[in-house]
Amino acid sequence: MPKIISLFNQAGGTGKTTLTQNLGYQLAHHGSRVLLVDIDPQASLTAFMGVEPFELPQTIADSLLKDAPLPIHRNIYGVDLVPANILLSAAEVQLHAAIAREWRLKQILAPVQESYDFILIDCPPTLGIFSILSLVASTHVLVPIQTHFKAFLGVELLLDSIRQVRERINPELSILGVVPVMHEGRTSQGKVILEGIHEQLGVVAPIFPAIPRSITFADASMERKPLALYEPRHPAVEILELIAAKLEEV
Repeated sequence: MPKIISLFNQAGGTGKTTLTQNLGYQLAHHGSRVLLVDIDPQASLTAFMGVEPFELPQTIADSLLKDAPLPIHRNIYGVDLVPANILLSAAEVQLHAAIAREWRLKQILAPVQESYDFILIDCPPTLGIFSILSLVASTHVLVPIQTHFKAFLGVELLLDSIRQVRERINPELSILGVVPVMHEGRTSQGKVILEGIHEQLGVVAPIFPAIPRSITFADASMERKPLALYEPRHPAVEILELIAAKLEEV
């Protein structure tokens, strides 16, 4: 069985999409078979991977609503991708009236999941239906959290959402770990919040090495490339390699 991992945080701007793209690339670089799933109507992952969202004849919305086969784009930087676009917003409204809607993503992943070692799902920055679908379909959840005071305040709500899905729908779901992102190690706030993450969340899940804030991530995204291909010697590449290796050990 593959590890199906939702990258989830209800806060925006936590780097979920960048982390999904780069961990997917690193896992594939290690030899794993990887599928990336974009279930965010903003479709940032789709764009970051070099696929133009507005030109797509089919997206994940077609599979969720019409039982169409997953539109998998093969071998983009060594990984496969299920894309999204803004039409997914309309699908959200229709899904609210669907029978057993919470299971839709799990059902459409089932026919292909044996072809992969890892399926990484880029969740939207909300506690809405798409995040619930993702958590229900997943074996694990990985939480990126910015080492900033405001981001840290929302952790309790995030953990409660995961707890509710685990207790009511998916008892197999486990928290794989927390990834501190956009870390500014030279600031006092960055240091204090990172310490708080270790103290308060370390009892809940493993804390992965902190990924530093860097404009190079945005530059790589503009070029639609993983960081390791855009700037192989960037210090964050080594950290991403380490996190990917730890995911393989779980």
